[in-house]
Amino acid sequence: MITGYKVCDAMTEKPVMVDKSVSLMDCANVMKDNKVGSVIIEDKGELFIMTERDIVRKGTAIGVDPEKTPVETLMSSLEHMIEPHIDIYDAMMVMRDNNIRHLPVSDGSKMIGLLTSKDILKIEPQLFEIMAEKFRLKEEERKPTKMGDSEGVCNLCGNHSEKVTAKGNLFVCDGCSKED
Repeated sequence: MITGYKVCDAMTEKPVMVDKSVSLMDCANVMKDNKVGSVIIEDKGELFIMTERDIVRKGTAIGVDPEKTPVETLMSSLEHMIEPHIDIYDAMMVMRDNNIRHLPVSDGSKMIGLLTSKDILKIEPQLFEIMAEKFRLKEEERKPTKMGDSEGVCNLCGNHSEKVTAKGNLFVCDGCSKED
């Protein structure tokens, strides 16, 4: 599927960055002040990320002192990058397949921006179903989700279809379903 929007159209050109020595508390305040859910850390040419979820799940929930613990103890490496000329659909597929919400944008070996799932969904809301395939819901079996027979992207051929059907962990279109 081609949307016509490139990664460079949707990315944040100046993501919020912090030093690896910043405390979790100070990092959380930077996020709050900048109204963002993540910050980037660069250390010796390598990129890392700290998210609100990291602070809660890896830090405070297990008793780490947020005022004394530096970001570098909990930050995660950014393993995937994307180029600015790639269509945002392809970027969303990378995010979905790797279960990530933040994707650094690189021009060669230099980071030039950050693309988030929110950036993409604000521009192309119909791509939401791609991300929703990976969402886990508490008590999902009792909730009226529409991830059975519905419009979406086939996990086998990659084409958008008016009807995709759940087959195990995949959603397949009628054409691919008949090939089984």
